[in-house]
Amino acid sequence: MSYQVLARKWRPKTFQELAGQEHVLQTLAHALDNQRLHHAYLFTGTRGVGKTTIARILAKCLNCEEGVSSTPCDRCDACVEIANGRFMDLIEVDAASRTKVEDTRDLLDNVQYAPGKGRFKVYLIDEVHMLSTHSFNALLKTLEEPPPHVKFLLATTDPQKLPVTILSRCLQFNLKNLAPKRIVDYLQMVLEAEGITSEEPALWHLANAAGGSMRDALTLLDQAISFGEGQVRESAVVDLLGTPDQRVIFGLAEALRDHDAQALMDGIASLADNNPDYRRQLEQLLSLFHRVAIAQAVPEALDNSQGDRKAVLALAGELPAEDVQLWYQIALQTVQDMTVAVDRRMVFEMGLLRMLAFTPDPGGMSTEPREQVTGEKKKPELREPSTPSVEQTSQESPAPVQPEPEPEPEPEPQPQGISLAQLDSRNWTEVVDALGLSGVAGNVLANCALQNCIANELLLALDPGQSALYRPEEHDRLFAQALGGYFGQPVTVHIEVSAPANESPAARRQRLKRERAESALRHFSNDPGVREIMDRFNARLDESSLQYSDER
Repeated sequence: MSYQVLARKWRPKTFQELAGQEHVLQTLAHALDNQRLHHAYLFTGTRGVGKTTIARILAKCLNCEEGVSSTPCDRCDACVEIANGRFMDLIEVDAASRTKVEDTRDLLDNVQYAPGKGRFKVYLIDEVHMLSTHSFNALLKTLEEPPPHVKFLLATTDPQKLPVTILSRCLQFNLKNLAPKRIVDYLQMVLEAEGITSEEPALWHLANAAGGSMRDALTLLDQAISFGEGQVRESAVVDLLGTPDQRVIFGLAEALRDHDAQALMDGIASLADNNPDYRRQLEQLLSLFHRVAIAQAVPEALDNSQGDRKAVLALAGELPAEDVQLWYQIALQTVQDMTVAVDRRMVFEMGLLRMLAFTPDPGGMSTEPREQVTGEKKKPELREPSTPSVEQTSQESPAPVQPEPEPEPEPEPQPQGISLAQLDSRNWTEVVDALGLSGVAGNVLANCALQNCIANELLLALDPGQSALYRPEEHDRLFAQALGGYFGQPVTVHIEVSAPANESPAARRQRLKRERAESALRHFSNDPGVREIMDRFNARLDESSLQYSDER
């Protein structure tokens, strides 16, 4: 028998086997058990959170030979055939490959006919947002007056692209990304059932890399088992994913705590052995400082989303709160420095050395570790008073002792150029350009228009045509860090995928480029020399041959 990947082998067969999504399952269970059935259900959410799985289980609940309920028998012919993908009255469609209106009409031609074997004829349309406008119009006619024996189960990762007329005729369920703790628990259950040994920290790495998707987590687990030769070890998973080793990240924080420059450089050298992404390492440090700050302010608010709650609480009790805040600000600025640096390791090292240099320490920077922070001050050394010399006693009076000047307070981070209170849709482009983000993140932010700015919360609208590159978990955090560094204060970013009401930086650049090209064309066409040549030789201007410079 061929090997079956874990994501398929462990796909839930009943609502009870599903991990998470209780808000959806409870509503569906009550509706099924009380026979309050809708004709169309829409399941939305990111990839791998259970949209089509729930739809298939719902189809089983509707057609189980023992009756409609939230607990199908899973033994009758209908349940078995649905589980194996052979049930004639469950019509599954991938809208991404059948976008034409002719495909939709062919699909709906047989809607009026009664089911051949089951109680209901169920149409499961995956990625329904990929249908064309004409296809939606054809589907709408059936959704308006559906036959009683038909149920529509629609699934999509992008509900914003669905017409309002379709949305208003569906019972909509928004599936959430799964918490890392929920994914870790499920992976442990799978590994125990498969008889595979594992280390819990490795599972936390896999859960965080999955980004809330159980299917992605199981796929990564498959890779980790193969990579680890039948075992799931933290070291192997770190190598596989290229994620920062949390032990080394904690080691860097401990070196900063001890003001130990040698330990700090040893930790960086340990990271360098694996040719890491230094920006990602820095983001892990930022995350650690953030969690430590939470643990110091409100310990009960610290979750275990990364499996390190005990270690973070222990570290929080050993670090001065002001040091943590200082390190966070320096790390935030270092992230920005990396966008223009050629050697990222050098920037990473300088960022950590800057943290060390600016951390208050009586002895200054030293390769010797400072004493552990215990809350007690070191007692001054006592000495016997010395006998004054003749020269000393011959003075009129001792010179007055001048008090030592108090140290200047640490300067607050200053905003660059535009302050947060001045931010609006007109100067948003200037701020985005100043951040200097590049790559995918830079492209995503450039296509975001500023919708609103209230206090320190920014609401951005991302052009739907650019949403394929948008990764909420990664980009929201990155943009908040970059903007916080620019404005010199914490910033929260909310991004919604919708047609922007204002102009995005990318749209503004395109508009200005187009206007410059049109202006250049007008000037060229009206040039006396050009007009003379065109008139003399009865020539015409080939506009496609003109080349424009982007420079102003």
